[in-house]
Amino acid sequence: MPTGPTIITGAAGFAGTHLLDRLAGEGTLVGWDHPDKTSGRTLTGGLEWRGVDLLDRDAVRAGLEAARPSRLYHLAGVPHVGDSWRSPLGPLLVHVRGTHHILEAIRDVAPSCRVLVVSSGLVYRNSELPLDEDAVLASSSPYGLSKIAQDQLTLAAAREDGIDAVVARPFNHTGPGQDPAFAVPGFARQIARIEHGLAPPEIAVGNLDARRDVTDVRDVASAYEAIMRAPVSGCALNVCTGTAYRIGDLLDRLIALSTVRVTVRVDPERLRPSDVPVVCGNPARVHAACGWTPTIGLDRLLADVLDFWRHKTTRET
Repeated sequence: MPTGPTIITGAAGFAGTHLLDRLAGEGTLVGWDHPDKTSGRTLTGGLEWRGVDLLDRDAVRAGLEAARPSRLYHLAGVPHVGDSWRSPLGPLLVHVRGTHHILEAIRDVAPSCRVLVVSSGLVYRNSELPLDEDAVLASSSPYGLSKIAQDQLTLAAAREDGIDAVVARPFNHTGPGQDPAFAVPGFARQIARIEHGLAPPEIAVGNLDARRDVTDVRDVASAYEAIMRAPVSGCALNVCTGTAYRIGDLLDRLIALSTVRVTVRVDPERLRPSDVPVVCGNPARVHAACGWTPTIGLDRLLADVLDFWRHKTTRET
């Protein structure tokens, strides 16, 4: 059993908040977020908030030295692939330099801390087939390139510095609370606004033919916990379902849950410069090594996302 606290970087983010819910009650949790975002947050239910800029090497070192954690989940990052085309430097700084600062400080001041670094399923070369962890690493986006660097930096730290580190490579995940800049919550928000009479009965969309392996974020949080507890180190593990769904089919399922009739319009502004046709992972290794498998089905996932936006829209009206 760990004796020190557990640190979660990016704790206030989408996956971070679900991981906090998952770990609640299991000892002291320390949520790291940017100093600009932690003002007014206090200790609640065993959770402490700390403002730490991951790009500040000294601040990262001081934070780890003060906490002396037993475990660290590194979720902080720049999440949107499309935004990386407009600002490619952001993902590189946060994913690569920020991760380097964490691994360096752990090596020097908290060498017994176990680390899970969240990379991405977008580190792999495009393929029509489900990708396992031995697939070739290559990416067509600045976001993916930054994740490859983060991924390999972590594995090198485990190999060369003896850090007890493991990499999670989550494929697409969604769920209640995700920013509507992403496809599924974006569709659900538009439907909720139409149902409340706040928008005309038309949904603006991007590329509907892309196929994605989509996991519920609550299952992803359970995967991170399972990986952290498993006797694996110095390796990467996919977090995914093994099934890729056409984005247009996900939209059709959401529309079928709507209480109103809607039409669909392609918005050129929502199309990316490079959109990978198929992204699908093979979860066999994480299942064998950690006993993890997703438990939340697609129908419940989509219904929960739509209900989230219905409730949120109701509060805003």
